[in-house]
This record gives sequence, structure tokens and C-alpha cells, in this order.
Amino acid sequence: MLQHWALDPADVYLNHGTFGVTPRRVMAAQQALRDTIERHPARFLGRELMSLEAQPPSQPTLLRSAADQVGAFLGARGDDIVFVDNASSGVNAVLRSLRLQPGDEIVLFDSAYGAVARTADFVAREQRAQVVTVPLAFPVADPSTCVSALAAALTARTRIAILDHISSETALLMPLAQMAALCREQGVPVLADGAHAPGAIHVDIPMLGVDWYVANLHKWAFAPRACGVLWAAPGRRAGLHPNVISWGLDVGWHQEFEWTGTRDPTPFLCAPDGIAFITDFLGTEAMRDHNHGLAWHAAQMLAERWGLPWITPETMVGCMAAVPLPAQLGSDRAGAERLKDWLLFERRIELAVFARGGRLWARVATQVYNELGDIERFAEAIDERSALR
Repeated sequence: MLQHWALDPADVYLNHGTFGVTPRRVMAAQQALRDTIERHPARFLGRELMSLEAQPPSQPTLLRSAADQVGAFLGARGDDIVFVDNASSGVNAVLRSLRLQPGDEIVLFDSAYGAVARTADFVAREQRAQVVTVPLAFPVADPSTCVSALAAALTARTRIAILDHISSETALLMPLAQMAALCREQGVPVLADGAHAPGAIHVDIPMLGVDWYVANLHKWAFAPRACGVLWAAPGRRAGLHPNVISWGLDVGWHQEFEWTGTRDPTPFLCAPDGIAFITDFLGTEAMRDHNHGLAWHAAQMLAERWGLPWITPETMVGCMAAVPLPAQLGSDRAGAERLKDWLLFERRIELAVFARGGRLWARVATQVYNELGDIERFAEAIDERSALR
């Protein structure tokens, strides 16, 4: 499968989750679309791409047509989603549209993505609210632990909960629907961070019971970078604005988000090509079975190899797994960065390394261009590095 990507075949790439890797055929479709735009940019961008009129045009615009196809892949209506540059952009749009009072609380787990946590801190600081960070012992042996930890953190002052679908750092597939149900019982709206979900697992947004859902399509759904979506329940669109205000203000939420100034629209328009690469070429279930199976097997194999406990249940593993590393490799963020750089520059192995709970972890992200030999090469490198310490 490696031939379908432009990755250097001399490298072991176990980090698909960080920025994604765009298939060759999707890059070709994007370039063809760019060529089309350059034949008449004003007509394409000003007339065919989107409409700034309040009344729907007689023919669907290109962005709305793409949204319909993406929405179908996510179990949603195209009318319920808008394109954003990435999940962080969607999180910013939601949080910075909130109107909070002093003492109001924003709740998130301590495993929340760093940019998301910083956005919450910024919004809380600006509006004199508070961020409540929910500690979650890691590794997690039971999904109910997440629900219980969240329940203990919600109060009468909680105004929003930011919940991961798949945690970026720990790679845990979180019990999002159960956590959202808990919040709904207490009248707390939920912003779901699904940055790693589309393509990696089956996603049916309306069934999750959340109020907003943001996701990247340039990771596991193979769209070109940068491409994300923001889904909002019908009752959560009033007062929701993009991070850049432009000509669509007061026209409609589609118009506001679809035109935030001149930018390259091809990642959004090629999102259906990335989805087609999954559904028509790879086969959705075949791809997910391979990715999950390799990640699950790698986690068990590596933990056994190094004599370290592996307690994460299979239900909480998608196509990434966070594996504990030998203690002699370090225990802090500086040690994680050193090991990550050594793997890349000395052994040509790319994957995420992080520090948590006084030890280092490797996040093994597996895609169809990976095989068991990649895991073995990584294991041998870790053995070598451990012997040098």
C-alpha cells in the first residue's frame, strides 16, 4: 500500500495521526482542481464555490455539494456542517462565541489536546471564567472511569464540557456518547473534539448527543491539509461565528463560515475524494480492521516485550495505541523530545512520544501503509536505545 503515498520508503512512519498523509490520487485531484480555478478565479471563487445570498441558489454551490458528501460519511446532513481549517479552528469558533459570566466553568480532561486547553484558558481569562481540569489516571482499564471522573467535576456553574472522541495524546477511544448523556442530564452543553475520529472509526454525529462536534478530515479521512468540519445542532447555531468575520455576517451560518476571506478551497472540495479513497478503493471495513488489528497487536507485543503492564481494553483502542516505554529512557517531556528526535534522525522512525505519570509513552499510529515489520523495527530501536542508557 505504501506506493499510494509519497512517503519516503526508507522511513518507518508510525505517526499518521499528527498531520495525516495525503494519498497520491487525492493530491492529483487537488492539483487538477487548482488548475481549474486558475483558468477563471473570479468565476470559480465568486460564483461557483459559494453564495453570499440569503436565499439558496438554484444549483447547489461546490462547497455545499462537498458538505453533503462529507455529512453522509459522518451520519449527518450537509446543512448541519461547515468547513473549517482544522479542529482547533472549530474549537475556537465555539468557545470564543460563548458568553460567560465570572465564575462560570469550562470543564475538560487533563488529556485534552494542548491547543484546545490553551483556547479554554484564553476564553476563561477574557471572560473571568474558570477552567476545571478533570484528572484521569492513565492508563485506563475501564471506560466507566471516564464517566465517573466527569460526573465528579460537573457543578451548577459548568457552562460547557469539552470532551474528546479519541484522545490525541493517550490515543484512548473515549465513551463520548455516555459522557454526553451525563452532561445532558445536568443541562451542560458538550463540545466534542473529534480530531482523530473521521475515517479512523465509524462516526454518526447526531447519535452521540453532543451540541457541537469538530473534526479533522486531513488525518484519517485522507483530505488534503488543512481540512476540518464543524457540526452544530440546530439550536446551537445562533451566535456562533467563525474566527474571521467577513461578508457572510448576518446572512447565515453557512455564509459566515464559507467566506472568511480569500483562501485555497481545494482541501474542502477534495474531502469527498479522500472519503472515496476509503470507501471505493481501500474498503472502509477492511481499512479499519487492518489499522485496529495492527495497533492492538503492536500494543500487546511491545508491552510484553518490555515486561510492562497493558490494561487498556480493546474497546478503547481505535487505530492508535499509547504504549509504555522502558523506564531508563526517561520520565519527562525533555526526555520524550530527545527520544523522538533520536528515533527520527538516527533511526528514521517517526512516531509521537510523550511523558505522563512519571514515564514515557509511544503513541503508535497505524495506517494501511504500515505492517508488522515497522513495529519490529521500532522495537529494535527502543531496545538499542535502552541498552545505551
